[in-house]
Amino acid sequence: MEKFGLRELKARAKRALGRSTGNRRLAAEGRTEEAEAKLLRTQEEILETVAEARREHAARRAH
Repeated sequence: MEKFGLRELKARAKRALGRSTGNRRLAAEGRTEEAEAKLLRTQEEILETVAEARREHAARRAH
């Protein structure tokens, strides 16, 4: 999951650089990349939760 945190951090830096230089396109790219990173992190969390639920369910069926 760290890779998504780094991706989000990079996107925030890009957005901040765009805002500070007045480059609206760079700022917009940063916002877009930040949103993508958040979505990927959320997807990973959902997949982990599903895997955990499946493991729990399999453990209960085994008993």
